Amino acid sequence: MASQSLLSLVRSQVVVDVDSMDPKVAERHTTETERFCDMTSNQAIVYSEAIKPARAAILQTACGHAGTSADLETRVADVLDLLTVSYATKVFPYLTGRVHAQTSPAFAYDAEATIAHAKRLVLLFELNNIPNSRVCIKIPATPQSIIACQELERIGIRTLATCLFSVPQAVAASQAGCLYVAPYFNELRVHFEPGVWKGYRNAAKEHPMASVISDIVKVYKKIGSKTLVMPASIVSAAEVLALVSLHPDHLTLSGAVLDQLASFQSTDALPVDGLQSHQSGVPFTAQSTENNLSNSSGLNVWETDFLANGADALRQALAADAEATRKLDDALKIFGEMEERAKVLIRAELLRNSSGASA
Repeated sequence: MASQSLLSLVRSQVVVDVDSMDPKVAERHTTETERFCDMTSNQAIVYSEAIKPARAAILQTACGHAGTSADLETRVADVLDLLTVSYATKVFPYLTGRVHAQTSPAFAYDAEATIAHAKRLVLLFELNNIPNSRVCIKIPATPQSIIACQELERIGIRTLATCLFSVPQAVAASQAGCLYVAPYFNELRVHFEPGVWKGYRNAAKEHPMASVISDIVKVYKKIGSKTLVMPASIVSAAEVLALVSLHPDHLTLSGAVLDQLASFQSTDALPVDGLQSHQSGVPFTAQSTENNLSNSSGLNVWETDFLANGADALRQALAADAEATRKLDDALKIFGEMEERAKVLIRAELLRNSSGASA
């Protein structure tokens, strides 16, 4: 039997989503028989597209639809939302499922502002011929924002709890009715700061987030959760194979990781941090038990209502988990910085348009 690519093998084991707003990435890894389900995105991905010279026309068009508000910052925020939606529409033809857009990190601790932003994004998608049924709004998993997810789900807007690093966050998201949770395998900073990422010979046994993700999958199975597990922030092909062994529902993969997977055959020896590890099928098994959950809060995840009293139990759980809190805060900081960088580009374009109109 002919050898298949590692990407094809992974797709036979788990639903694969594209963590990119570059339509060339989606096209490159789409065939008549293999397509992506969802497209995920965030402020960093939007900024990475906005700075590409080849996509300057999209930015200019979005700025041309900035509206007539006298307040520059209102127009900037409106353009950023439109830019996010515009990039998503270019990838949409390659999907069988949903496009994802992330609410502003500035609203992460404000439920009402998060809800309002999610509604604006959904409306923009609908105005650009992507119906609500094909949209999912990504929302950072803070106590306030999980409450926002609960309200959005109640009114028919599907949500994904992102920036998620702990079992209590995942259980809270399930209780809120989120369509997905996206536990980050690596903290976000690994994608922006050399030297932060650490590789492992057997990531499914040694990576600190492997047991967390394994426990989320097991807890969800035990409680009969309908929320789907979609690990994110994945750096290498070896990490993908480790995650497949944890049995999530989806994996969302960047263009670089998709290219890695496509470049290997399923029978190849795959480099792992300069080491050689022979890969075949699903190579790793995770070390995790239901009696040893990744939960330092002391709360019983099987019985705790994490959303009661304004998500007070989730607040307690995060306060007791210094590492999850550090990673969550850092992710929000980075996304905030990336959002501001995109806004700098938009402001410059709006001011240029304004100067040209008045000349």
